[in-house]
Amino acid sequence: MSSNTEVSTYYSRENLLDRLNAALRDDGIDPAHPSIEALAPYDQFHTRGLEATEELAGLINAGPGDHILDIGSGIGGPARYFAKRLGCKVTGIDLTPHFCEVARHLNHLLDLEDKVDIELGNALAMPFADATFDGGYSMNVSMNIADKAAFYREICRVLKPGSWLVLSEIAKGDGGKVTYPTAWAQSEDTSFLSTPEETRSGLIAAGFEDVQLRSTIEEARAFGARARAMVERGEKPPHRAIALIHGEGAGEAAANMARALSQSCAVPVEVFARKKG
Repeated sequence: MSSNTEVSTYYSRENLLDRLNAALRDDGIDPAHPSIEALAPYDQFHTRGLEATEELAGLINAGPGDHILDIGSGIGGPARYFAKRLGCKVTGIDLTPHFCEVARHLNHLLDLEDKVDIELGNALAMPFADATFDGGYSMNVSMNIADKAAFYREICRVLKPGSWLVLSEIAKGDGGKVTYPTAWAQSEDTSFLSTPEETRSGLIAAGFEDVQLRSTIEEARAFGARARAMVERGEKPPHRAIALIHGEGAGEAAANMARALSQSCAVPVEVFARKKG
């Protein structure tokens, strides 16, 4: 089985839309008329969920007339958020067919089909012409990609000269090995963490400059503590995407991620870079 197939299979679950609709109904939301806010606990499938997306929005320089790229768009939460908040057009690409199908369905329900387009495809060979996009972002994707150099080169290829790239990723920490499964991988066979410095040097080699990195591990630890406190009070946690995507395996994946953060085995980072102009 190829790495791409293993990655897609880990994220694929039968009846994803049915399970999302059931979760929304349990929240008191009509699945035929959800809002971006109602979907946020489920469609922001990355560390800290909507909180991290809102932070990233502060790094993104985009507005009406701009066309930006979402690499690894999942079921489309960040793409819809940025399209609505910033007024830009967003094209997302994802390897998992189920994700793309659900993303398109939700775009339709939210009347965002003219602003958000979802493509099924591989981030290492994107079906876009050179210098297509005014900017790009990716959230918790590169951990599944072994060939980081090819990944960064392909992103650089489809961005216009001088345009920006923002990444929100999990980096390799100095606390030892990560225990699997995690939210992003069933085992180390499909997990390829880079150190922050490897990320910086890889982006520069691919044609980016002004590379800035910031650890968000303290924010992630605080978010996890708040979520656990909510559960202890009998409330739903703010981030329920892991349960939606991974079902019965979500608890073990979340516990392993919490342990990795507490021991600094994995370190969430935000990265800003600019393609040389």
